[in-house]
Order: sequence, then C-alpha cells, then structure tokens
Amino acid sequence: MGSDAPPALELTEYATRVFDGIRLTEPDRRLLADGSLDARLRLRELRGDRLEVTAAQYVGTVRLEAAEIRVVPKYLGGDLDVLRMVDHAWGGVRELLPTAQGLAGGRPSLRDLVCLMAVEHGERLLRHGVRRDYVPVEDDLRVVRGRLLPVRQLLVHHGRPDLLACRFEEHEADVLDNRICAEALAVAARTARDGGVRARARRAAGPFARHAPTPLGDVRAALASVTYHRHNEHYRPAHLWAGLLLTGGGPEGLFAPGPLTSRAFLIDMNRLFEAFVTRLLEDGARGSGLRAEGQSSRSGVLFDERAGKSYGTVRPDVLVSGVRSGRPYRLPVDVKYKLYGEKKLSPEDLYQASLYAHALGRRADGGPPDCVLVHPGRAGSGGHRVAVRTLEGTVTGRVRAVPLDLRAVLAELGGPDPRSVPARLFREVTE
Repeated sequence: MGSDAPPALELTEYATRVFDGIRLTEPDRRLLADGSLDARLRLRELRGDRLEVTAAQYVGTVRLEAAEIRVVPKYLGGDLDVLRMVDHAWGGVRELLPTAQGLAGGRPSLRDLVCLMAVEHGERLLRHGVRRDYVPVEDDLRVVRGRLLPVRQLLVHHGRPDLLACRFEEHEADVLDNRICAEALAVAARTARDGGVRARARRAAGPFARHAPTPLGDVRAALASVTYHRHNEHYRPAHLWAGLLLTGGGPEGLFAPGPLTSRAFLIDMNRLFEAFVTRLLEDGARGSGLRAEGQSSRSGVLFDERAGKSYGTVRPDVLVSGVRSGRPYRLPVDVKYKLYGEKKLSPEDLYQASLYAHALGRRADGGPPDCVLVHPGRAGSGGHRVAVRTLEGTVTGRVRAVPLDLRAVLAELGGPDPRSVPARLFREVTE
C-alpha cells in the first residue's frame, strides 16, 4: 500500500474506540449521511480531530478517504478463520483456502482475502475450461438458420428476401455463470489493496472478460437466478466468493445498491455462526438415525383461539428430530453468537429457548423437554443448565448451553480427520 494511503484503524467487533488525528472529508460525510451503515458500524466525529468508532457484530472493512476501518473478529484467531467459517458454512473447496504461511509477506484485509478466493476459483475454472451453453440468438441472416421469425420479417424486412430474421442457438461462453465470475474478477482487479492479489485478479479478469463480455446487471437478481445442475455445480464455490465480494459481505447483500456497496465489506458474524453451526449439525446427524433441519418454521404452535387460525410461526435455528429407542424424539437448537461461557444467559434468550422446548421438544424417555443453546466458548466453559419449573417446583423443561470452541474446531476441520468435528458436536447437543 502506498504512502498516500489513508491510515488503517482497527478494533474488535462489539468494541468502541476513539482514534486521534482523524478528520472525515466532505465526501466521507456525504457517503455516511443516509445512515445505512449505522446498524453495522457507527462513526462519530469528536472535537480535536478525533473519531469515535463503535462496532457491532460485523467484521470486515469500510474504506473512506480519511481512513480505512477494520473490524476484526473477537472470538477467532483472525480473518483467515472467518474465511474458513464461510467456506465450511456455505460450501467451498477447502484445498484452495490460503494459509498463514502463504500470507507471510503481509496481512491482507478480509476483503482482500475474499478477492483472493474469487481469483483462486476463477483461475481454476480457466485451467479446466469455462462452461459453454446454448444461448438463444436473434439475428438477420442471408440464409435461414434455426427458425424464421415471420412477424419480425414482415415488420422489419418486408419485401427484402436477402435478409431473413432468424432465431437460433449459439454455443458460447457468454452465460450467467461466467458473467458472475467476470464481474467479481473485474472488481477485485480494480479494488484489491494487496498488490499481489490485484495483479493476479487482472490476469484472470482479462480472459473472463473475453469469454463473457455482456454486463452482469443487477448482482442480487443474477445470483438469485442461478440454478445449479450437473453442468455447472463446479461453479458453486466460485459464485459463493464472487457473491460475497459483489454484495458487500453477504450472500444476500448487506446494503441496497449504492455508493457504500463498493466501500463497505462487512460480514454478519451472527448469521455466519448460525450457518456454521447448522452445517456442523447437519453433517453430524448423518448416520445417526436422526436428521437436523435448519430454520424449520412451525405455524401451528402459536394459535389465535378467537380467530381460529395460526397466530404466527415458531422457527428454531435447528430442529433435530427422528426416532430414538423406538420413540419419537425432537430437540430444538438455538444458535447465539454470544460469549455465554463468561456470563449468564440473558432473560430474552432463556424465554425464547423455553418456548422452543415446551412447544417443540420431545424426549424419547418421556422426561421434560429440552432446548439446546449453542454459543462460542472454550471447551468446558459455560455449560449452563437452566430448569424451567412451576411454582410448586415441578420441572417442565430445560435449557442447556453447549459451548463451541471456534478456534479449536476450525483447526480440526483443517486437519486430517475433519469428519470427527460435526459428529462430536452432534453428540454433545443430543446427549
């Protein structure tokens, strides 16, 4: 990064810091004026050229003229761990993830690491040959190809037998799968701060631009419209990283299209932790005779007795269900990105978990139903067990907290036996 680059300001998620010698420029103030960033990162100018920055549960970077603000994870070793969580939660190719040794020459920001992943997957697709498909084309030809378009022929070329309006299919690479990759590589080539990442992005962006010259258009609509099948399934991880880069830090995007989209790259750690734990439990359930279903809505739990219809839905983060010891079994799981190993469970989370336990939980032994609350924490920390009792002392349900040591789990997932991790967590949750 050049000497004229703005200073990098760093703080952890959920923290507040005051930085000296920072004055926002007028373009910075105009960029932040609509308040779209406030729920994720709040900036407040103080007297004496000081800037107060308050972070929420989002990690990543925000680039302004006055400074580049980096929010680093609180419960992880660093940005590489965030990358590993994303890869495992939303699917990817573990072998392409960078390592600390490979980045020994510097410390790229989280956004640059995502640029690097988009480049890695783009290069891989180029090496194996980009996908081609049959695309419908309408053109005016000298001879009939495909089928003639009589209405267009009559309106546009009436009386001209030398030009024939035709519709036919062309086998080409200018398809949506490649346009998404081309757009992401072009963005990485323009905006990556790391010189090595930017150079690699430029080398990959050129061939992709030639393969898919048509502009992508609305990024979110394009990503939502992709349907995967046997011909393009290998594009899925490339689209994951491209989508993260193009939408500012989330598969569904954090911001509406606008000037902040290109300046802010912030990943919601609440949502990522939930997706990560859900994936672990889904993998751990395989072979157990039970199934783990993420975000399973139940509309019959809350019921409006006057209207005689559902009052609303109940949707635990994960619902484990099946048959145990010959009897029906259900266990709701709530996922919270909170360090409950160091503090008590909040009343709000206890109330929610208690509702899940009473409405959805069912033990095979007929005992009071459970709800498990999974949170970040060191192995052996926390482990709260809270019973819900009537005034007479009868236990009607329980909430169990299970800590997940993210650093240790991510290290094991990158080790020789990654399948042991989800199986162990599933056992701890369903004990």
